[in-house]
Amino acid sequence: MFDWPNITVPSSSEQGLKPGDEDLQRSTCVLGFFPVIYYSSLLCVGVPVNILTAVALSRLAARTKKAMHVYLLALTGSDILSQLFIIFVGFLLETAVFHREVPTLLLRSVSMAEFAANHASIWATVPLTVDRYVALCHPLLHRQISYPARAWRIITVVFFLALLSGIPFFWWSDMWRVARPPTSLDSALIWTHVTIIYFLPCSIFLVLNLLIIHRLQARQRQVPCQDERGGSGARLAPQRRLGKSTAMLLAITSAFAILWAPRTIVVIYHLYVSSVHKDWRVHLAYDLSNMLAMLNTAVNFFLYCFVSKPFRAAVRDVLLLRGGSVVPPKDNPQPRDKRSHRDHQPHPPNTLQS
Repeated sequence: MFDWPNITVPSSSEQGLKPGDEDLQRSTCVLGFFPVIYYSSLLCVGVPVNILTAVALSRLAARTKKAMHVYLLALTGSDILSQLFIIFVGFLLETAVFHREVPTLLLRSVSMAEFAANHASIWATVPLTVDRYVALCHPLLHRQISYPARAWRIITVVFFLALLSGIPFFWWSDMWRVARPPTSLDSALIWTHVTIIYFLPCSIFLVLNLLIIHRLQARQRQVPCQDERGGSGARLAPQRRLGKSTAMLLAITSAFAILWAPRTIVVIYHLYVSSVHKDWRVHLAYDLSNMLAMLNTAVNFFLYCFVSKPFRAAVRDVLLLRGGSVVPPKDNPQPRDKRSHRDHQPHPPNTLQS
C-alpha cells in the first residue's frame, strides 16, 4: 500500500533518533493515493471559484460601497492564500512531489506561512461578524462607523496580526513524522493553535450570532403590531436585506465550526492520548480531519450563490464578460416621486404663507 503522506521522515538529527529507529511502530496511511487526488481536485476547483468570487465581490464593493463586501473580499483572498500555501506548497509539492527532501529551514518557513494564512482566513470572518452585529443591534452606530475605508484598515490590522501569529509556528513539529512524545513546546504550540483557529473565534461567533438571532426574533414579533397600525411597508425591504446578509454570515460561521471541529479534536487527542505517528487510526482521523478543514477554503462561493441574489447576478456578469456599473444606486427615489406627484395636484388656497 502506498504510504502517503507518512512515507517520508525528517532527518534523524531533527528527531533526535538513531538511524533506522524512526521506522519502528510508524503508522501507515491507509488512504493510499486518495489524499493526492483529493487535494489536487480541491485546488483545481477552489482556486478558480475563489478568484471568481473575488472579482464578483470587488464589483459589488465598488457598486454598493458597503463594508460587508470588503470583509468578504478579504476572506476570499485569505482563502486563496491558504490554498496556495497549505494545499499546493505544503501537501502537494513538499510531501507528494519532493517527499519533504528539502532544507529544514525552508520546511519551517513554509510551515510559518501556512499558519499565518490559516489564521488570516479564519480571523477575517470576525470583523464581518462584528459588522453584522452592529448593523442589526446598533443601526445608527453602524451608519457612522461602517464604511469601506475603515473596513480596509481593520483588515490590514487583522492580516498583520495573523502574520505575527504565524511566527511561533516556525517550531511546529510534524505530527505525521515525529516519533517522540510531544514536548512542553509542542503542547504550548498545539494549545495556542487550537485557541487561535477554533476556540476563540468560535466563542465570538457563538455569542454574536446568538445576539443577532435574538434581535431578529424581537423584530419579527414587532412586525404583526406594525401591520395592524399599517406602518411596516417601508421597513420590509431593509429587513429583508438584513435577513439575507445575516443568513450568509450564519452559513459561513456554521460551515467553519463544523468543518474545523474534527481537526481540533484529533490534535488534542494526539497530544494527550495517542500519537498520530504510532496509531494508524489516529493517523487516519488526522488525514480526514485535515481534508474537511481544507474544504472550508472552497465552500464559501457556493454559500454566497445560494443565499445572495446580488452575488449571483455579479457572478453572471463576470462569466458573461459584462461590465458591472460601479455607480451606486440612488438612495430612496420615492420622496422625489412623491414631490413630483404633489406638484401635479391642485394647490389649496395659499392662506398660510407669510
